Amino acid sequence: MAKLIYVTNVSIDGYIEDEKGVFAWLPPDDEVFTFTTDLLRSAGTFLYGRRLYESMAVWETDASLAARSDLMAEFASVWQVADKIVYSTTLTTTATARTSVERRFDPAAVRRLKATAGSDITIGGADLAAQAIRAGLVDECQLIVWPTTVGGGKPGLPTGVRTDYEFLGERRFRNGVVLLRYRPLAD
Repeated sequence: MAKLIYVTNVSIDGYIEDEKGVFAWLPPDDEVFTFTTDLLRSAGTFLYGRRLYESMAVWETDASLAARSDLMAEFASVWQVADKIVYSTTLTTTATARTSVERRFDPAAVRRLKATAGSDITIGGADLAAQAIRAGLVDECQLIVWPTTVGGGKPGLPTGVRTDYEFLGERRFRNGVVLLRYRPLAD
């Protein structure tokens, strides 16, 4: 069975974006970028909320990104070969190949996907991940913690939900970023 892995960048104070909805506070870094590319390479399907999908679609729709460096070209290639499922009540078409739209998050459908997938699945977007966490579907959280605080905004993990986690490991990067890996404990 494939694992459903929630991967997100967060500030030290736990936010994925600031109060203005901006997540551009993340400084670019080749080491972290390469790690993220390798992490996504291991997944065959990406589950996205609409906003995250629209920000990631540029890796297929804007060829100038891949032309900037070999690292960016590799990331674009990895992103493009994966299947994408976008959960949106407003999106009617997608700008990228290998992409489908679902109107609502269906835990039973995600369970079936996990049971039949040949490789792991990542989920991105705090609101979508919160639904999966509440449904008990997330097998691992990988938090890429950046050395900054933003003071408020959208939290990376759901509020109002109690979940205990087992620590799986960490990885430290030269720029002060730390990857923290956790597995939710069964109720």
